Formats: sequence, C-alpha cells, structure tokens
Amino acid sequence: MLAIFLKEFNSFFSSAIGFVVAGLFLLATGVLVWVLPGSFNIFDQGYSNLTPFFEVLPWIFCVLIPAICMRSFSEEKKQGTLELLLTKPISINQLIVGKFLGSFSLSVIALLPTLFYIISISELSAEGVRVDYGVIFSSYVGVLLLMSCFTSIGTFASCLTDNSLIAFVIGTSLSVLLYFGSVGVSSIPLWDSQLYTLDYFSLSHHFRSISRGILDSRNLIYFISISLFFLVLTHLQLKSNLK
Repeated sequence: MLAIFLKEFNSFFSSAIGFVVAGLFLLATGVLVWVLPGSFNIFDQGYSNLTPFFEVLPWIFCVLIPAICMRSFSEEKKQGTLELLLTKPISINQLIVGKFLGSFSLSVIALLPTLFYIISISELSAEGVRVDYGVIFSSYVGVLLLMSCFTSIGTFASCLTDNSLIAFVIGTSLSVLLYFGSVGVSSIPLWDSQLYTLDYFSLSHHFRSISRGILDSRNLIYFISISLFFLVLTHLQLKSNLK
C-alpha cells in the first residue's frame, strides 16, 4: 500500500500537476476571500473570523478534488496497467487506499498555506475583539472530513471509465449533488419534516454544523460513512473488472 501511495503522490509533483493544483487553489481562495468584494470577502464580513473562507471552500473542492482524482484509475485503465496492478501481490483494498491517500495528501498540502489566514485575521482584528480559535479549529476538522468525502467520490468516479475527463465530470457532478442537492430541493413545496430529512443527508448540513464549532459525533460518523461508502463502491467496481 505504501508503494502505491508514494507512486500516486510522486506522480503529482513529477509532472508539476501538484504545483499547478496547489497554485490554482491558493489563487482562487486568495482572490475570492481577500480581493473580490462580495459575500466571501473577509473585509466585507468582518475581520475577526474565517467564516467566508470556509463557505467558499466547498465550491472550490467540488471541482478541484475530482480534478486531482480523475486520473487515479482511469489512466491505469487507459494504459492497460490496471490489470497488472491487480495481479500483483497487493489486495484491491490496499490499491484503493493507496490511491485515495495519495490524492487526499495533495489536497491537504494545498490547504496547509491557508493556516496563515489565521495569523492575518488575528493581526487585522480590532483591539479587544476576540478571535474564536475553537470555531476555526472545528471548521478545519470539517474541511478535512469534507475533503475525504470528495476524494472518495473522485476515486470512485475514476474507476468507472478510462477517460479522465468523463471521470472528472462524474466526480464533480456527484460532489455537487451530495453537497448542494438539498439547496435545490428546498424550493420544492414539501412538509418541513421531509425537507429537514433531505437536508440532513446532505454534506452541506453536516459541514455547516461542524463549522459552527459543533464537533458532534453524528457529524463525524456521517462523513466517515460517506467516505467508506464510496470506497466500498470502488472496491466492488474493481472486483467486477477482474471477472
């Protein structure tokens, strides 16, 4: 599994993909959060919190993470090396986890420089205004869990086809549907209880809850379950390829 992880991780930086992804991510967040006026701009929303930053992240990750994952298995299928990997003395689970961790690690590396945003708002906050570091910590935990879900979705999408672009479209579509699906459903005239049930199963509901500083075990279980669900689907799909 370690060999698969290192191969996947190194492939991002040997071809400069990793640097491009990290650069585009930091450029997008920097412009939206610090430059462009609007609901995501920290200067417009108040200096003492990173709420606008955490609100814009899901939009970016819905596109960025499927782009990172799109070649994980599709490229192996295209080059005819997937069958070779599956015949090596490694299990399907080790192959999946290695690919998953490689893509997830790149996303985490891209996120790390944003920790400097915490220093920025601390310096910009007015005297006597307290920065809620507990909420910021909780929000970062939520971001990591959300990234895990999007990575597992992108990994699953990649094993469905030998075309990286199609894998990207499938991964992005599933990510958007699972995160923002409840927003579209909210316009449908349903009973409040039904609407709440639909919203409860969306990624956005649980991410918003954690972003408020609530590290509820139900939210943690939900994110872990979604990640495992799509990794299991990936396992089943790859297993069917062996038949």
